[in-house]
Order: sequence, then C-alpha cells, then structure tokens
Amino acid sequence: MEDEDCPDLVPIDAVGAEQTESSPGGKIPVTIITGYLGAGKTTLLNYILTEQHNKRIAVILNEFGEGSALEKSLAISQGGELYEEWLELRNGCLCCSVKDSGVKAIENLMQRRGKFDYILLETTGLADPGAVASMFWVDSELGSDIYLDGIVSVVDAKHGLQHLTEEKPEGLVNEACRQVALADFVIINKTDLVSEEELNKVRTSVRSINGLVKILETQRSRVDLSNVLDLHAFDSLSGISLQKKFEQMKTTHAHLDKGIITVTFEVPGNIKEENLNLFIQNLLWEKNIKDKTGCTMDVIRLKGLVSIQGKSHQVIVQGVHELYDLEETAVEWKEDEKRTNRLVLIGRNLDKETIKEVFMATVTEKQGNG
Repeated sequence: MEDEDCPDLVPIDAVGAEQTESSPGGKIPVTIITGYLGAGKTTLLNYILTEQHNKRIAVILNEFGEGSALEKSLAISQGGELYEEWLELRNGCLCCSVKDSGVKAIENLMQRRGKFDYILLETTGLADPGAVASMFWVDSELGSDIYLDGIVSVVDAKHGLQHLTEEKPEGLVNEACRQVALADFVIINKTDLVSEEELNKVRTSVRSINGLVKILETQRSRVDLSNVLDLHAFDSLSGISLQKKFEQMKTTHAHLDKGIITVTFEVPGNIKEENLNLFIQNLLWEKNIKDKTGCTMDVIRLKGLVSIQGKSHQVIVQGVHELYDLEETAVEWKEDEKRTNRLVLIGRNLDKETIKEVFMATVTEKQGNG
C-alpha cells in the first residue's frame, strides 16, 4: 500500500503495565481510534495522555484537523515539521505526532519495546479506518511485531444522528456511517447534552448500521480504558465472544434508502475451504453479487464462524473491504455438536435472502466428493 493511500496518523499513548499472556505471540496490540470531527476523539486522547491510569500506552496523534489542540496542550508542535520524537509523559505514556500513515512512527516506536504495552493510533476525522486497518494485515514486517486489536469509533450524541443520516451523492458512502460500520466498539459521547429520547435515536441508528458493535455511553470522553483495549476483534481469541454475539444477532433495517445495514444468516453443515474462498472473493473482490434491484452489494465488514471440512476447530472469517482472512480458533467442535456456518455482513445494498442463496449454492457445489 502506498503511503498516500493511507490517512495521516499520529502517535498515541502506550497502555498496560504488564505484557498480557493473551496477546498473540507477545506482539503489541494496536487500537485504531476514529470518529467524526468534534465527536470527542481529542478529548479522549487527552484523557489517556494525562490521566493516571497505570497503563503504558503509546499514542500516535494525527497532526491534521483536531489533533492540533492536543499537540499544543502537550507543547509538541514543531512549527509544522515532521516530528517523530517520542515524548515520555508523566503518567508513563508515550506520545508522538506524524504527518504520514503512522507506519514510520510505529517502526521507530518498536525500538523502545519494553516501555509500552499498547499502541493507540488516531485517524483523521474523515479517514476510512479500513485503509489503516489493512496496513497491519498486508505489511508482514509490521505484522511480526504488532497486531490489530480493534477499531474504536467515537460518536457525538448531539450531532451524531445528523452525521449518520446525512445523504451523500450517489455512489459515495457517508464517512460517519463507514466509521460505525467498521467499528468493534462505539463510544457515544456527550450524552449529558441530549435527552433520553435523542440518545435513544443515536443508539438505534448506530445499532441499525452495525449489529455486532459494543456500545459505551460517556460524558467528556471519560472511559475505563479496559473497555477499549484488549478487544481481540481481529484474532482467533475473539471466536468465543463472537459465538455468543451471533446467537443474539438479528438482521437490521436501514434508516435510509441505500443505508448501511447488518445482515446475518446461518447455514448448517461442513464446507470446503476453496468454496468458501470463492464465495468471499466473489463478494469482496469481483463484486458480482447483486441485490434484487441489480445494485452491487457493497460489503464494508465481514465476520463469521464456519465449519471447514477436515478441521476440528471452528474457523473465524474476518474481512475489511477487499481484504479477508481465515484463522482457526481455539474452539473445538464437539462430537455431537451440529456444525453450522454463521456469517455477519455489514454494508450497503445487502439482501439477506440473495446472499444466503449464493452462499449455499457456492459452498454446497461438488461437496459430495469432500
């Protein structure tokens, strides 16, 4: 991925006093913090960088847009120059500000291993967090030291509904909706500025876009950091919690025509890995699966737990835009357990029945010789 394809990012704080056993192979978890301008990202990052929370977080701040307020308050603005020195703050965190995709800052940061346990990466207000998330999947050198832990999106309770329901010209995705669609965790901030009725509308809107996401409501971006760290949203450790979520999930309905929704379905049986790959590639790469009106289904986020022939453990499916990955989880299928395949798709023009039909037709084809 070229640098210019990625949103600009800045260094954030390092969290977690002890290296947790749960982190895959001792790698450092990276959490992406996203949110519309004014939602409260800067306040959240300021809180993380100044509060005594006994966690060691490296924070990569974005030098564009809102980031400047935080940089000034920390006196690290260097007259607009690219500044990649890491500052050690009083509360044990590290902070740095960059103008590129943040990759160099992370590489630079890895030379200080042992001084931090978490990395938080801020994206610009209008950035697509999927492009940033994909850097950690496709860059194997980066991937040997760090792993993507999850995407956190901050939503403004007062103006969030306006952002989430804003109509965009044909073909364009609403940025605020995309950020919610890609999130593993949503912070609805500034709840003290709205009535319960208004808050409920924002909550419903977020849930209609992303049926999987966990929601936390806050004032002045004050959160218990354990809520936004160790999410394990992109590794096999999320397999167990994902199973519980799937059991409670229902397909959502868009608040707008052409809005982003969540679709979920379940198909029993074992499937062949190559057939599953074919289905996902048709959906994400070829984009040749259409709804009943002929519109192409646009998948922003894909998650699933599937039963693959020849594998004794459940396999987790993860997809962000065109990138996807299959990984065996620690959850073993029991002998008497009915094997099933559960998929959750978040995106536009999604038609549950059509997707399910295509999935069944693709994965059951030629299964007799399996």
